[in-house]
Amino acid sequence: MKRATMLMLVLLAAGWEARQPARAEPYLAVRTGLPCASCHVNPTGGGMRSAFGDSYAQTQMPQFRFDPAQEKLWLGQVNDFLRAGGDLRYDASFTDVPHQKRSDAFGIEDFRVFGAASFLKDRVTLYVDQLLAPGGALTREAYVLLWTPARQFYLKAGKLYLPYGLRLQDDGAFVRQASGIDYATPDNGVELGWQHGAWSAQLAASNGAGGGNETDQGKQGTASLVYVRPLWRLGGSFNFNDAGSGKRQQQALFAGLETGPIAWLAEGDYLIDGSVNPRRKLWAGLVEANWGFLRGHNLKFTAEHFDPDLEVAHDQQNRFSLVWEYTPLPFVQTRLGVRRYGGIPQNDLQNRKLVFLELHGFF
Repeated sequence: MKRATMLMLVLLAAGWEARQPARAEPYLAVRTGLPCASCHVNPTGGGMRSAFGDSYAQTQMPQFRFDPAQEKLWLGQVNDFLRAGGDLRYDASFTDVPHQKRSDAFGIEDFRVFGAASFLKDRVTLYVDQLLAPGGALTREAYVLLWTPARQFYLKAGKLYLPYGLRLQDDGAFVRQASGIDYATPDNGVELGWQHGAWSAQLAASNGAGGGNETDQGKQGTASLVYVRPLWRLGGSFNFNDAGSGKRQQQALFAGLETGPIAWLAEGDYLIDGSVNPRRKLWAGLVEANWGFLRGHNLKFTAEHFDPDLEVAHDQQNRFSLVWEYTPLPFVQTRLGVRRYGGIPQNDLQNRKLVFLELHGFF
């Protein structure tokens, strides 16, 4: 098959997947001008990559990319009905806490596999995201996904990641820790989604137990609305959890912007936590810049702020990160990062330094 014909077929297949109203990082969505769902089977992003996501990871991200005319791309298809994928992140970390002995460690940060079975022209999908390590096997997501014939509305039921804020890969980010909604806290419930042009919206009802067994009669409601343009995007999320320990309400505004080689992300979260006594008001913010200075290279700078109680003075925390991500070949990425934490002087852990080296393999 001629080179131009082969390349055209790959681009057409990727383009078809991207048009479907359907744990790459959100800066890649900003850089491409596409919604997160374009690169993932999950309509709200995260988890298994779509055919477009697999194609992008092999032809656009690496320094030495696959040539579709010479190499057969992995597009996730096991057969006409089944898709498979996986991620493995292995870390070497060095933590320096004031007045304590330095801690050095090797370990698996995350090892998970994905599977999806789709039927009736992809209108019905059974999906699973299974964590294998660390800590043994644990189901992160497992749900059935139903699309309307025009693929404008969907219904999702099972264990799922809640549609709230940016889908950041770093669960340690203050906006994720403050909200309590991240890749480690899926919940059992249902989600109704709508996608039309540049707009997408989700409404979810769940137990509010972070994926554990329900312990009270209260439920958790989550809503999100996002507007995406080629160079920018803007979104908002709302979450209310009527838990037995007290009611908790939070809202987030988040955005993305592309300025030349730099993709920007920002999020601000404001929370009212009635599960503690006295009730607390708190907020967390994040600004992130991703500079693609060479093919296969991304330099990420993140500045974060967290105020755990607006009624208490001088308890704020900051975190600054500088991470170099290098993707030499398809399916392989290395990350070298430095993080500096700053908090109250009396808390040594809030003033620690972290250096890490990560090897990320994926398919």
